[in-house]
Amino acid sequence: MAQVAVMSPDGSVKKIDRDSKEGLEALRKLSALMLKAALKQEFKGIRLGEAVADEDGFHVDSDKDDQQVSADELNALEDVIKGMAKNDVKVEFVEFPVDDALKEVKEDRFSTELINENAKDGKVAMYQLGDVKAVADDDILLYGNVVKNLRLLSVAGAYWKGMSSNPMLQRIYGTVFYKKDALEEDLKKRQEAKERDHRVIGNQLDLFFVDPKVGAGLPYWMPKGSTIRRTIERYIIDREVADDYKHVYTPVLMNLDAYKTSGHWEHYRDDMFPPMDMGDGEMLELRPMNCPSHIQVYKHHIRSYRDLPLRIAELGMMHRYEKSGALSGLQRVREMTLNDGHTFVTLDQIRSEFAKILKLIMSVYKDFDITDYSFRLSLRDPKNVKKYYANDEMWEKSQSMLKSAMDDLNLDYYEAEGEAAFYGPKLDIQTKTALGNDETMSTIQLDFMLPERFGLTYVGKDGKEHQPVMIHRGVVGTMERFIAYLTEIYKGAFPTWLAPEQVHIIPVNEDAHGEYADTLAKKMKAANIRVVVDHRNEKMGYKIREAQTQKVPYTLVVGDDEKNNNGVSVRKYGEKEQNEMSQDAFMSEILDDIASYSREK
Repeated sequence: MAQVAVMSPDGSVKKIDRDSKEGLEALRKLSALMLKAALKQEFKGIRLGEAVADEDGFHVDSDKDDQQVSADELNALEDVIKGMAKNDVKVEFVEFPVDDALKEVKEDRFSTELINENAKDGKVAMYQLGDVKAVADDDILLYGNVVKNLRLLSVAGAYWKGMSSNPMLQRIYGTVFYKKDALEEDLKKRQEAKERDHRVIGNQLDLFFVDPKVGAGLPYWMPKGSTIRRTIERYIIDREVADDYKHVYTPVLMNLDAYKTSGHWEHYRDDMFPPMDMGDGEMLELRPMNCPSHIQVYKHHIRSYRDLPLRIAELGMMHRYEKSGALSGLQRVREMTLNDGHTFVTLDQIRSEFAKILKLIMSVYKDFDITDYSFRLSLRDPKNVKKYYANDEMWEKSQSMLKSAMDDLNLDYYEAEGEAAFYGPKLDIQTKTALGNDETMSTIQLDFMLPERFGLTYVGKDGKEHQPVMIHRGVVGTMERFIAYLTEIYKGAFPTWLAPEQVHIIPVNEDAHGEYADTLAKKMKAANIRVVVDHRNEKMGYKIREAQTQKVPYTLVVGDDEKNNNGVSVRKYGEKEQNEMSQDAFMSEILDDIASYSREK
């Protein structure tokens, strides 16, 4: 395996495998430094922020007094970088007294901050490439002659250090590989990602929007997006009620003391919004989790063993303190609605309830045509137990029970130490996204801790009080992330049962056929079919193309023949042919399509 020379932040040089993860990131770190040098060369007085290299490529943040770097200037910057590569530039290690380093960047507040943050014992270690210096914070490739297969991808705005209270900088994204075919494959994948990006599709289909001016990470659901969401929510509630879940509504605010009792304040504080002081000693908190709320529902009555299993479910709204730089469409938001459920069981009910929950999840996956998934048993990290609830006996018992339940069901799974929740182990069901990445869709968690901390009990057959076990479960995660996942999997072409508009009717002539189209639509609406009649004064070809662009499952054209024969001319999304059908035949077909969750028979 080919090796490359890399320099470490202490100035030492070592050889590593070129094709390793570390080798690729060192190449990208050098590419980011070369981009900084190119920016300095092309734009005098530019101020340079962070340069990051990771598994997705690299990026550099910058700022200048006049107009920011535009996408049109990326090709020229690429040429400058490739010129450096041709000259085989070399990275040098330098160590400066902090005062000297600061003098060189006195007009650049961002470089000043980075130097101060990384100073140690009055000195700062830096990498130098020509006239450009950058803080030495990670391994970097030593020689630039391999930076050939590089592409600067895009520009975007990004807050300094991801905080909205900081200035907005210009972020330039790029990617680079050692081999040309790897770059071409990556660019192909990025194009596919762009076509499937739920943010792009959401805008094209008018499903949702997020406006940072009124609240970053707070999605507004438009009528079409709301229809998709409402359809999923009704489906989930119906399925859970059929499985004997008791659906509830609980407040999004709770006394901070509850989260101190649950342990969320201790283990999860950085992801919670600051408490609200009500002025009389009461501190209220926007909830980051629903479990303490469902515990209050359990505690509201004295419980008997006859009540168990007690299944409580809610489409519960939660809030997470996400930094602006981490927000992304519907996938990373500050307000979300979780398809949440908690079951309170006796010890001897754990296995049967676990199997029941898993059966529900698998059935839901079938209806949404989710087939590519794996089971991950998320366990406590035995080498770092400080971040978990301190009870070794509880952990051993709960992890053993979870393993036994999986073995009883003959399911293949892999173990992942360090992925457990702070209060207990869990089964994570990992699905593949449209681009082949792993994402946690569903979870089942065993919890002995919260029932103990909140003093939960039930009266057993013996008349004595016993402590229940709590099972946390989410079937499809949050509505926001699930709809983002579906949008990208379906590429916006939602199956008929989920499509916000299921039928688009186009009269050939408004005066002659508009009334027939309305009569047909009324009949469909009576059967709960989502239908729109296009009465606009536009050419029929334009209307048909727009219906296809909006990815409507069925487009019906009605003219003289259809009106006279009580029929319709049907065109399915993605098909060019039109089929003549009677009204009744079409109604039967679409209702069957909806009832079967659009699964092919």
